Amino acid sequence: MRIHNLYVDEKGETHFRDVEIELIETGPDGTISKLLPATGIIFRMTPGDWVFDWHSTTRRQYVVNLDAPHKVTASDGETRIIGTGEIYLVEDMHMRAAALPTRRCTAPSSISSPTGVEVP
Repeated sequence: MRIHNLYVDEKGETHFRDVEIELIETGPDGTISKLLPATGIIFRMTPGDWVFDWHSTTRRQYVVNLDAPHKVTASDGETRIIGTGEIYLVEDMHMRAAALPTRRCTAPSSISSPTGVEVP
């Protein structure tokens, strides 16, 4: 299973990469990964015209779009549309103090409900 990952390099610049989540066991309810650590879950709804200008995250988190895609731009200029049902791991909280904010998010459709799962 492939997920998007937004991370910070040693210069404080953010980039995307794809991360493969290994699926290890198949049973009557499907194929699963190993248990990944998490400390909580947050549900959030945003309007279709939502724009969250350049910012970094306050915690490492998985974001899952429940009913609409949203567009994320890394500070290196790469833009990705994170589609409905897709997952991205946001890890841009350790940027240098002098660095510019690291990403910009917009909702390109009518309603977006990204969900953040905080991970250690």
